[in-house]
Amino acid sequence: MPIFLHPHLPTTNSTNGILYDAILKYLSASSIVFFPLLAFLLIFIQSILITRVINNHRLMAKPNWFPGMAYMLITSLVPEWSLLSAPLIVNTILLFILSSFFKIYNKADAKGAIFNIGLALGLAVLLFSPAITFLIWIMMGLMLMRPFKLNEWMLLIIGVTTPYYFYAVMLFLTDNWSWYLLIPHFSLHLPSIKQSVWLAGSAFLLLIPYLLGGYLIQDNLRKMLIQVRKGWSLILIYTFGAILIPFVNDNNHLENWIITAIPFAAFHACTYLYSSRRMVPIILFWLTVFFILTYQYSGMVKGW
Repeated sequence: MPIFLHPHLPTTNSTNGILYDAILKYLSASSIVFFPLLAFLLIFIQSILITRVINNHRLMAKPNWFPGMAYMLITSLVPEWSLLSAPLIVNTILLFILSSFFKIYNKADAKGAIFNIGLALGLAVLLFSPAITFLIWIMMGLMLMRPFKLNEWMLLIIGVTTPYYFYAVMLFLTDNWSWYLLIPHFSLHLPSIKQSVWLAGSAFLLLIPYLLGGYLIQDNLRKMLIQVRKGWSLILIYTFGAILIPFVNDNNHLENWIITAIPFAAFHACTYLYSSRRMVPIILFWLTVFFILTYQYSGMVKGW
């Protein structure tokens, strides 16, 4: 409700890619209410997608809606995560990549899917420059899910560079050619985020269910099939890649941290499903809901 009662126009910053800036320019004439509506639809669709990925590939003991619920809760823990931003759009692409990795496991001919993984990451970098750090993730994911084949690795790299090939053609045809524009800007800095009690509360409600979920997954690891174990390893590597994002390109914007929401939601879902003491997930859920309502509406009253 706060994002609709006090809608915000998306802003550009140094971490946004040229494709995202072009999208904002195209949508600049839209009503201000359109942007929170689009952000909400993206979050809702992503919550359904993460649930489908986890259920379809049997990463948990039984099908459930906990991943989607956890994703909706996580994206509400920080008011900026409910706003339209480049990393919010990129989350949809990363979910596609995650799903594609599960599909190529033990597949006889996976060349098309591997190229699509690289192509999707290339588009993600054009939307959000720090997404280049996920190049390490997709390489480790291919190593984890497939035996080494040189032609598949070449296809992955060609897929990543394909969007830049078309971007280079466009620059050449419009007489704007520059090597500098083709190379993603990449630098590491310590983020400078204004500290607050609210932010500490959000961090607590992110980390505690995540750590509990990690423990419960480890406890159930021996009961899982090999592909499921590899799947959780892939999500764990995803977490490490996502945590690097705030340190890329002088990143002081809280909305960019939403890139961590997908792996956190997967681990949170395990806390809700596997906990032997049923009061633990119930308390965590209602504590999170109460915190979100208080934080979001407190921010709304102050005008964020």
